[in-house]
Amino acid sequence: MKALIKEKPGPGAALRQVEIPRIGPHDVLVKVIATSICGTDLHIYNWDSWAASRMNLPVIMGHEMAGEIVELGPAVEGYFKGDYVSLECHQACGRCYQCCTGQAHICRDYTITGVDFDGCFAEYVRVPAANLWLNSRELPPEIACLQDPLGNAVLALSSAPLTGKNVLITGCGAIGLFAVGVARAAGAARVYAADINDYRLEIAAQMGAGTVINPRRESLVKKVHADTAGCGVDIFVEMSGNESCLHDGLQAMKNGGHAALLGIPADKVTLDLANEVVFKGITLAGITGRKIFDTWYTTAALLSGVLDIRPVITHRMKLEDYEEAFEIMKAGQCGKIILYP
Repeated sequence: MKALIKEKPGPGAALRQVEIPRIGPHDVLVKVIATSICGTDLHIYNWDSWAASRMNLPVIMGHEMAGEIVELGPAVEGYFKGDYVSLECHQACGRCYQCCTGQAHICRDYTITGVDFDGCFAEYVRVPAANLWLNSRELPPEIACLQDPLGNAVLALSSAPLTGKNVLITGCGAIGLFAVGVARAAGAARVYAADINDYRLEIAAQMGAGTVINPRRESLVKKVHADTAGCGVDIFVEMSGNESCLHDGLQAMKNGGHAALLGIPADKVTLDLANEVVFKGITLAGITGRKIFDTWYTTAALLSGVLDIRPVITHRMKLEDYEEAFEIMKAGQCGKIILYP
């Protein structure tokens, strides 16, 4: 089969012919129909400090996919050849305190498909049966493969009640754009979306943002306070990892508000905890992954008719065109890029 492999340290990747994965007794082999590029894949492709410190090469990249089961291990129950599935990319240990108390998404010893072992930028991928999600046949593959990143947005927006609330989302990468749609679908009164990329702000408006803000042209804090009679927003969702966005968002919140933080800073950040958090009575929630599989059920329900994420899909490309795809991602001129093996 053909597969996109991170073979050696340094920028780039290579498309190679490799053996189809062998599965164990509790695994299935999935033929990949559609897969999508994540920000994590860009970190690996660029070979930044995180990738260099985390990965043992070579590894087939990719962790967002939709496909069909073509082979089952002898111990797999409840699935059949031809089942239309996606995968939860975090493989939990199943033994730690978090796993044993329904919090496997924050397992102390989890591994990641396409990072710690071979992923789905290939014609076939091995998936532990415990990580399978059975899709509705009505869900197109280019939508089904996005449930993993969409689940990040669903978990972030599920951390506080949204109905009738004003919501600020900073960072309009794919997950931030999904978050705009989730907030509107969940009944937010008004959604503010902020980014320095006008291309992505246009998509944010399509996804339901009532106000888009480019902080290079206007003050995010002044705009929000002017719109809310000086009160600020009820909920702040940080998706960029940018320290300035974090400070602006906290300042744009009302006293007693809720902040969900998913963006990963490039380095340590400094907060004025007294004035930005403590005296304002703000609740901070760290968001990672998806609740397994609670978030998946919510995500599937939203996609069944309430939420349309098609505006976020801006490119559909062959796996062979991966170099062009990653260059488009580097330039920030995309929402989600779908690859077809």
